[in-house]
Amino acid sequence: MQTYQEKRYYSPEEYLQLEENAEYKSEYINGIIIPMAGGTTNHNRIAGNFYAALNFAFKQQDYEVFMGDVRLWIPQKRIYTYPDVMVIAGEPIYWDNRTDTITNPIVIIEVLSESTEGYDREGKFQTYKTIPSFAEYVLIDQTRIYIEQFSKTAKKQWSLFEYDEEDENITLSSIPFQISLADVYNKVKFAEKQKN
Repeated sequence: MQTYQEKRYYSPEEYLQLEENAEYKSEYINGIIIPMAGGTTNHNRIAGNFYAALNFAFKQQDYEVFMGDVRLWIPQKRIYTYPDVMVIAGEPIYWDNRTDTITNPIVIIEVLSESTEGYDREGKFQTYKTIPSFAEYVLIDQTRIYIEQFSKTAKKQWSLFEYDEEDENITLSSIPFQISLADVYNKVKFAEKQKN
């Protein structure tokens, strides 16, 4: 006999209180708490490479870079999430005076995982588009050399650039920054393809 378990809905305040004491990070999507999957070494290398290059490039400029542990609040969708890397212009705008939660990224970078790729590509992108400051989205494949760059060109208009060669450079359009794919994928080890 199957038992029916009622789905529990949490307020944003309940989620934040639980998150402060949790061993693992979770996302909050309109009342539902979703545990985040653990990352791979490739995921960590790629996010770290991009973060380090951005952070170094902006030492003397009015941009800030955040990685992994800084939460993003998206009020229109009632979502708390943890993008892999975020860039803001100027000062961070904190949600409810919480220095662990911001609301004003201009660039968001996500390293794709098998379990979250569809959501990162579709659902998250649609959600991120509701953020007034948001102007650029970079999706990085961790299983092969492949990056998608979405840049806002006008209201409700985005251009897509794809990169799949190690000697190519990605130039962000919303901030003054360029990085080679070789640097993005530095020390990344791809799994050997099975031969039939």
